[in-house]
Amino acid sequence: MIVVGAGPAGSTTAYHLAKAGLDVLLLEKTEFPREKVCGDGLTPRAVKQLVAMGIDISEEAGWLRNKGLRIIGGGVRLQLDWPDLATFPDYGLVRKRDDFDEQLARQAQKAGARLYERCNVGAPLVDDRTGRITGVRAKLGEDKREVTFHAPLVVAADGNSTRLSLAMGLHRREDRPMGVAVRTYFTSPRHEDDYLESWLELWDRRGPGEDRLLPGYGWIFGMGDGTSNVGLGVLNTSDSFKELDWREVLKAWCASMPEDWGYTPDNMTGPIRGAALPMAFNRQPHYTKGLLLVGDAGGLVNPFNGEGIAYAMESGQIAADVIVQAHARATPGQRELALQRYPRILKDTYGGYYTLGRAFVKLIGNPKVMKIAAQRGLTHPMLMKFTLKLLANLTDPTGGDAMDRLINGLSKVAPKA
Repeated sequence: MIVVGAGPAGSTTAYHLAKAGLDVLLLEKTEFPREKVCGDGLTPRAVKQLVAMGIDISEEAGWLRNKGLRIIGGGVRLQLDWPDLATFPDYGLVRKRDDFDEQLARQAQKAGARLYERCNVGAPLVDDRTGRITGVRAKLGEDKREVTFHAPLVVAADGNSTRLSLAMGLHRREDRPMGVAVRTYFTSPRHEDDYLESWLELWDRRGPGEDRLLPGYGWIFGMGDGTSNVGLGVLNTSDSFKELDWREVLKAWCASMPEDWGYTPDNMTGPIRGAALPMAFNRQPHYTKGLLLVGDAGGLVNPFNGEGIAYAMESGQIAADVIVQAHARATPGQRELALQRYPRILKDTYGGYYTLGRAFVKLIGNPKVMKIAAQRGLTHPMLMKFTLKLLANLTDPTGGDAMDRLINGLSKVAPKA
């Protein structure tokens, strides 16, 4: 197997493939440690995947636990603990991505995957007769030596840009939402906060005239190392998406914070960086002609909350399981039949839920709807408890409470597009 990209999706895929005894190449274009734009906050869904990979998530190993989500908006401040479920743990984690991704890649190595860093994958190798991918071309090392790798199957885990998928003719669907995350770090006394903090009302108060409510949310995540990750997530569902400089919006939002929190230019420890959030299956099919898409390459980001790491890791585990089963089949036809299950499993698992998320994105793209939701919804703790379960996709599939059954039921009846 060849896995292109050693982010959370690729490393998880490689880990589970290697644990099952397959020969796996994990190709990463950069060199660890390396930075990625992220909120650095992990929900219980992601924690479950880390546990499944045998990662040491203790505080002694440098992980900061969080109890839940603090929501601020409409003049209300509400603290919600992660739900108590059989399926997921009742805590989240925080870890910087420059360290987080390397931990997963090294764990894949320990399982038996062969990791090549500074391996920049270019074009796929394609069989002229069948159109199937049979490997990749790459430039390896400091001298950018041209190499080729061959394998019966290739996993594209190369993120939103996914040059590999594009070269195989898989383009982004324009009818799916896209988000943008921008963030930076500040030294701050709030660095040990044991709740992730989300600000539902993101106001643009720059310049004269009336303040504008923007389609997105701000976050403040304490890192436990003397710094806070402060950023915002914005959706492309409003007219203001393209016209605004979101780095400037973040600066203005930080300037509105209490001075003693320390979110000032003097306390900024690095530049403001941004990245795209490909949502709701925005690239399909997830399997074709020997190529499987996982994580951001397949648009697995949750449209409800912009979470990508949990779904990257889950899709990696699902892809690995399908590949392992296909590998055990006796004939090419039987193997292909097994591989065709992968996109169907993804749609059965997330399709209906992501359809609900796309409807949600359209609603909150209207500033008036967002304002009413923030002002009135936050005054009802039970409603917000339901909303947390819905937005974070945290339910028990069987034996759950009434909220779980309602969310699961809605996800089942929604179209799995």
